[in-house]
Amino acid sequence: MPYKIILKRKAIKSLQSISEPYYSNIKVAIYNLADDPRPPGCKKLKGKTGYRIRVASYRVIYHIFDDELRVHVINIGHRKDIYED
Repeated sequence: MPYKIILKRKAIKSLQSISEPYYSNIKVAIYNLADDPRPPGCKKLKGKTGYRIRVASYRVIYHIFDDELRVHVINIGHRKDIYED
């Protein structure tokens, strides 16, 4: 059964500011989380809760709720800026 993807407001705003072709690639990667929330290459964050996936130079930070079958995408950004929150 696929997971439900929920994008937080901050993630939507960040995604809208990203140019092509990265925008499309990130959207595809996020939609793929519905079928496999822990794809090859994902990493658990250290010092924070959540996971991250890489899409070129960008990172998608998200939380997985297995009991509710939900993935909450928290933030999206360039690798040099994403961990400063």
